[in-house]
Amino acid sequence: MKLWAGRFQKETDTLVNDFNSSIGFDARLYRQDIAGSIAHARMLGRQGIIEEHEAETIIQGLEAILADIEAGKVEFSLDDEDIHMNIEAMLTQRVGEAGKRLHTARSRNDQVAVDTRLYVKEEIPVIIGQVLDLEQVLIRKAQANLETVMPGYTHLQRAQPTTFAHYMMAYANMFKRDVGRLEDCRARLDECPLGAGALAASTYDVDRFQTAAALGFGRPTDNSMDSVSDRDYVIELLSALSILMMHLSRFSEEIVLWCSWEFKYVDLDDAYSTGSSIMPQKKNPDVAELVRGKTGRVYGALMALLTVMKGLPLAYNKDMQEDKEPLFDAIDTAELCLPVFAAMVDTLTVRPKDMARAAAGGFINATDCADYLVKKGLPFREAYMIVGRLVNLCIKTGDTLDTLTLRDFRAISGLFDTDVYQALALKTCVNGRKVYGGPAKESVEKQIALIQEFVDARR
Repeated sequence: MKLWAGRFQKETDTLVNDFNSSIGFDARLYRQDIAGSIAHARMLGRQGIIEEHEAETIIQGLEAILADIEAGKVEFSLDDEDIHMNIEAMLTQRVGEAGKRLHTARSRNDQVAVDTRLYVKEEIPVIIGQVLDLEQVLIRKAQANLETVMPGYTHLQRAQPTTFAHYMMAYANMFKRDVGRLEDCRARLDECPLGAGALAASTYDVDRFQTAAALGFGRPTDNSMDSVSDRDYVIELLSALSILMMHLSRFSEEIVLWCSWEFKYVDLDDAYSTGSSIMPQKKNPDVAELVRGKTGRVYGALMALLTVMKGLPLAYNKDMQEDKEPLFDAIDTAELCLPVFAAMVDTLTVRPKDMARAAAGGFINATDCADYLVKKGLPFREAYMIVGRLVNLCIKTGDTLDTLTLRDFRAISGLFDTDVYQALALKTCVNGRKVYGGPAKESVEKQIALIQEFVDARR
């Protein structure tokens, strides 16, 4: 018999029972559910709502259930719908009458809310730790490539010279913001909904501050209706994970391009690549492609829950049961992608000669050529036009700016002198950009130090 069966005169139809049940996916909340129940039972005993010895019996029974679940000795029942009713049914079966008193002053509405908050609160540090591991990989790659010159791009066209280290720090800063968003999410969800009941709290003298502290929350939630109907923290986490996955996907796209024969800026380690069943020459960047693909899956989780929640009146509605599967899947996906992605980046081989060869073409020192003229006293717009004419000449002759003769330069402007060749050297172009945040070696070293400080502060 179902724990809520008193008002009903018919058994639940089998189809409805299967449709209504969530034990197939919310079973993973067993630890959080038992922790919440232990805190609730202890508070009931201390407040005199149930006898102290009954509370102790309940707690011992819950601890034994937890041990049995973790030992693989428990089989959950579909008839008991969800993890909450499964555990309560097991408890009553084991400890008898005392088990029936556990649900005093509590509803499944505040019970599932506290379980989910606890779960999210515990998973966020795991994801942050994985992002910090990736940051450490980027730091190592940057330190090893401070002078590895490569083209920077806009519109996927070669634009200006940069370094591989500068590139790595660009992604490091993206992931730094991801950590900040995850930390913000965890700080905002650090409120305990236990004691809110179905929506209007309880007539019992429950101590919500006691249960909040026992469960490691900073404080209880302020409004009982909001407590049971709020899934903002789930949506916020899914949003943060979507942005994180977007950053991983952008990086994946770069790696897919870079390891192609058209670019050949990097080689992926054999352990993080796959082959073709028909083309023996192939070495495919499947890890990067899968991360790129799984990003859409996390986006889907966010959109699913936003859509579920958009039309719900206060307070709890059964629609909200649909929060679990997207939440669990998004967390699982992020936690699956981050370690393998970090290992792929850590083991890839950088090809400085190919990067330098690409940087030598595409006129990526054209802006520096214009700046050279500006420093000789010419207005930038005039300098821009002169360099444009030089580029046009190079395209016709098959030259680069570096290979033009001084006579070629002076035919277009008399301001050019022999020092132009030093000014146009790619390392000069890069290391001249000492502006805070720029690609010069000393600037990137500061960026690396800032990211390292950020990581160290969280270890």
